[in-house]
Amino acid sequence: MRVLYVSTEVSPALKTGGLADVNAALPRALIALGADVRLLLPAFPALLKATVDKEPLQHLPAAFGAPGATLMRGRIGGVPAYLLDAPAFFARPGNPYVDDSGRDWPDNHLRFGLLGWVAARMQDPTGWQPDVVHGHDWHAGLAPAYLAVRGGVRPASVFTVHNLAFQGQFPAAAFAALGLPPRTFAMQGVEFHGSVNFMKAGLFYADRITTVSPTYAREIQTPEAGFGMDGLLRERAAALSGILNGVDPEEWNPARDRRIAATYDSADRAGKSRCKAALRRALGLSADAAGPVFAVVSRLTEQKGLDWVLQALPKMTLRGGQLALLGTGDRPLEEGFVAAAKRFRRSVAVRIRYDDELAHRMIAGADAILVPSRFEPCGLTQLYGLAYGTLPVVRRVGGLADTVCDADATTLAAGTATGFAFDEASVGGLEGALERTFDLWSRPSDWARVQLTAMRQDFSWTPSARRYLELYRSLRPSA
Repeated sequence: MRVLYVSTEVSPALKTGGLADVNAALPRALIALGADVRLLLPAFPALLKATVDKEPLQHLPAAFGAPGATLMRGRIGGVPAYLLDAPAFFARPGNPYVDDSGRDWPDNHLRFGLLGWVAARMQDPTGWQPDVVHGHDWHAGLAPAYLAVRGGVRPASVFTVHNLAFQGQFPAAAFAALGLPPRTFAMQGVEFHGSVNFMKAGLFYADRITTVSPTYAREIQTPEAGFGMDGLLRERAAALSGILNGVDPEEWNPARDRRIAATYDSADRAGKSRCKAALRRALGLSADAAGPVFAVVSRLTEQKGLDWVLQALPKMTLRGGQLALLGTGDRPLEEGFVAAAKRFRRSVAVRIRYDDELAHRMIAGADAILVPSRFEPCGLTQLYGLAYGTLPVVRRVGGLADTVCDADATTLAAGTATGFAFDEASVGGLEGALERTFDLWSRPSDWARVQLTAMRQDFSWTPSARRYLELYRSLRPSA
């Protein structure tokens, strides 16, 4: 089974969110199951730098306003990769999607239109061509459209939604430059309220649609979580499924993690205490606080419910809790947490940056990890928390609902509890879950039992990779 995996980020070379972690792990898991997976990526500077054994493969003529491009071949993270090297589009510093001021690059429709166009026509000069083109998020949304209008014998298309909120929407005037037939700029096509919408293109034209958790696949068919696409998704429900993201055990494993102060596992968790002490020292948190250390490792956005965390901080610190936060995002939230760190010295530590090593140290050293999202397609930090015995405190939505078993009387008695989940979308809902967290913390033997159950959960990529492989084979049985 030959799969062209089309995306824009791969951790750790280039990461703006969980998509990069998925792209680093899922292709490797598929290859381990026997699939011939090759990445197609824009040649962003960070990805070019991380790719080894690079060689030019094919010159591509001028298209989409780019004077020309080169298709390069190499390996990134051990996975065969093609890099679409169009310097006019991709040789830009910093974030791959926005400029230094945080505004979308004005030619994003051309940049990612070209990516989808190349994906739909992909054929290695040596003869390799895909049985399935698997695009991820809106950046690859036009690939299924170009495949559909191509006609004839063509690869099957799979489109995965990682976050429906980000859709790649552009003015109607952008359509003329994309090289699609006029008939596709319609309700039954790429048009969305008079605009061109890359996400809708993927949802409408792909042979199969997946999301990154079963619950999210159901939620996005409702007006509350569908971001205007719920009607289309209900129409395509037979082609839609949710496959849960996983965790790369080579990257996230406290027994082998060289980034953390001391390794540990479910059989011997003594190292976790040393990780906590080291984290407190490194961040300037008091070693005498009686409550748990809570971690946040996240994009700082309201989607993640972090405004509720800010509001809950006074009560949290009053109970002896501490907060260690790592991330970047919306300026008001960044400023709010920085101010909170000054107000609650020795109880709140904030680092406004992306730092992979510190993320590992925070998740290993904290007692609990906060993921109180308003919506969450899958979420990965709660999975990292489970692996490290750092109990997740989550809102019961999307993949959070699929992966965290709330510690209530029934689950505690049954030995199935792995964290804390709440339903109400408010600071009050979060504070209620925090109260239950403090209550369990006051019973060390019960906390230890839940921690052990959490660490024994298996969210490795192999089961999910098998489901993707089954999906590919259903589309191309003879491949």
